[in-house]
Amino acid sequence: MAETTAYRICPLCEATCGLELTIADGRVTGARGDRADVFSHGFVCPKGATIGELEDDPDRLRSPMVRDGDDWREVGWEEAFAAVRRGLGEVTGRHGRQALALYLGNPNVHTLAGGLYAGPLARALGSTNLYTASTVDQMPKHVSSGLLFGDPLAIPVPDLDRTSYLLVLGANPLESNGSLCTAADFPGKLKALRRRGGTLVVVDPRRTRTARLADRHLPIRPGADAYLLFGVVRTLFTEGLVADTPGVDGVADVERLSRDFAPEDVADVCGIPAEEIRRIARELAAAPSAAVYARIGTCTAEFGTLTNWLVDVVNVLTGNLDRPGGAMFPLAPHRRPGMGSGRGFRTGRWHSRVRGLPEVRGELPATTLADEIHTPGEGRVRALITVAGNPVLSLPGGERLGDALDDLEFMVSVDPYLNETTRHAHVILPPPPPSRSPHYDLAFGDLAVRNTARYSPPAVPLRDGELEECAILSRLIGIVSGQDTDVDESVIAHLLGKAIADPSSPVHGRDPAELLPRLTGETPALRRLDLMLRLGAYGDGFGAVPDGLSLRALRNAPHGVDLGPLRPRLPEVLRTPSGRIELCPPPLAEDAVRLRDGLARRRTGLVLIGRRHLRSNNSWLHNVPGLVRGSNRCTLQVHPEDAGRLGLTDAGTAKVTGAGGTIEAEVEVTAEIMPGVVSLPHGWGHGRPGTRMAVAAAHPGVNANALTDPLALDPLSGNAVLNGVPVEVQPA
Repeated sequence: MAETTAYRICPLCEATCGLELTIADGRVTGARGDRADVFSHGFVCPKGATIGELEDDPDRLRSPMVRDGDDWREVGWEEAFAAVRRGLGEVTGRHGRQALALYLGNPNVHTLAGGLYAGPLARALGSTNLYTASTVDQMPKHVSSGLLFGDPLAIPVPDLDRTSYLLVLGANPLESNGSLCTAADFPGKLKALRRRGGTLVVVDPRRTRTARLADRHLPIRPGADAYLLFGVVRTLFTEGLVADTPGVDGVADVERLSRDFAPEDVADVCGIPAEEIRRIARELAAAPSAAVYARIGTCTAEFGTLTNWLVDVVNVLTGNLDRPGGAMFPLAPHRRPGMGSGRGFRTGRWHSRVRGLPEVRGELPATTLADEIHTPGEGRVRALITVAGNPVLSLPGGERLGDALDDLEFMVSVDPYLNETTRHAHVILPPPPPSRSPHYDLAFGDLAVRNTARYSPPAVPLRDGELEECAILSRLIGIVSGQDTDVDESVIAHLLGKAIADPSSPVHGRDPAELLPRLTGETPALRRLDLMLRLGAYGDGFGAVPDGLSLRALRNAPHGVDLGPLRPRLPEVLRTPSGRIELCPPPLAEDAVRLRDGLARRRTGLVLIGRRHLRSNNSWLHNVPGLVRGSNRCTLQVHPEDAGRLGLTDAGTAKVTGAGGTIEAEVEVTAEIMPGVVSLPHGWGHGRPGTRMAVAAAHPGVNANALTDPLALDPLSGNAVLNGVPVEVQPA
């Protein structure tokens, strides 16, 4: 049996490491890090190393499935699409398009198909009922960036390779591999920071692997990061440590807001001494370069948007925004530089029907999806499309959502598994395994700590009966729109038309009939990608830049093309009406009152936080044997003081009760978590009737979201509050 080698980008987390795959008999038989990859240089984590197991999973669906009562049967693609057309058509015929809803799960941003087609699918829906995993994850960062910079996708990332001081809050990149900061070998980059004499400070309720690597670990009461950062801001002002801030409006307004948050005022709330807060401010201001980086622990909290705003307020006030070694804006190969002004960002253009929750970035808070299905009345959701999502596990109130899904008139899921959510569907459309699809990271190029361009062709061909995910979503868009139009050709025509009309474009004034035949790619999706690359910041401009990028150029560079370190990009990234950074937008200033009022609140009792693990990514990978081996990872971590007080024993069972319900979990007594805090990992709770995931069912764990309150949201972003959740714990 002859073996071949193929190179591709790992799609299993945000690190986007390069893989060297061994292929035999049309299967992935081995995987290791690609040492020649321009971004990851051979680094790989256990997830990427087991990609062959993921692909060969016997529970993975290989053909479309249609449900008849409680039974499922395999069908061909045309029969499946006909069932989808019929089911959606009947719902829209009876109830109108507002009765349709779409849920997009996290894996969408890890595929070329999701990057190209999720947006058009949402627009084709003709309904305001769009829900995604963003509102149980990173939406506060989008909102804070939108309000500060005018663009919710303008997210600055720490320039890890050049910084001399890094403050990390609510993130554990040694386990997560990084998030909203695409950095292959994050552990190596943090170790390199310390080797060159830099400082790493980690703020986290747990002594995580990342915290153990740090110069200092500061345990903080969950949900109090905004108080800590405002204390830092106040110190910068009172001690004259604010850097010059050209191109920034609202500095004086931030100074006025900070007067209520002196270090002595916030120390008791966050559990960090006032002098330590001052020390952080002084170190950030004095460092040759510095960056503040915060992630999911700060987003999924009561003051998520305020916290993420204050991250960049500190970066601005210390002079570390948009400079080497600070927090910088990547420029992905498929993007063109902007013009430095725009219409700005706003939310609340419409509201949810039942709870009146405001729209953010075109979507509604995912936790209200069950309300929209359950509650009678005009506009009630009667049909649902899910793409690569498992909201029954990933949302607070998942049990109620599962009951609601059974009440739908029609549901279709694009997913490779019969899982806790898709078991409720009427039709399942399974995409092929990753190695059989082309790959280019549309999302993570916007978040990468170094500018690169990488493309992966399919490593092995599609098998009989498989349909590439781009084609699945394209067909679904045609069915949903009721027109069966070619979405790719219309998008290509639109993008090319804009470029031809733009005087700054290399194809300005040229004839589309001359350019269109020059696009390459075996599929319409790849023709779109070729166009985006050619018109992007490093593109060949259809010959205007002879050594520029194109799809052909990336095919000829299997290990990628290095485009260099991040470069300053202000003011061209800004989309604010003023063309300046608007440091104190009114919605954030108003929400600071809520934060100030919280200073007087008594904080007693236990609170729950989540945690990450290197061999896990939400609920995706729990059916891969190599990633669930070993001891139980779904434990309730409890500090010894709390365990003794509550009568809990290591490896015993605890009964945990929160606003959302009650669960029982195995106890892990550990001094690695601060007193007053308990922790459960996210993404577990498998083994429900009707699923077909044997490995996950054998390692079910418990669902932490069963404890959380679906009514608890960060008001500015609609993001669910999953950290700092009050709970009661007792022996089971």
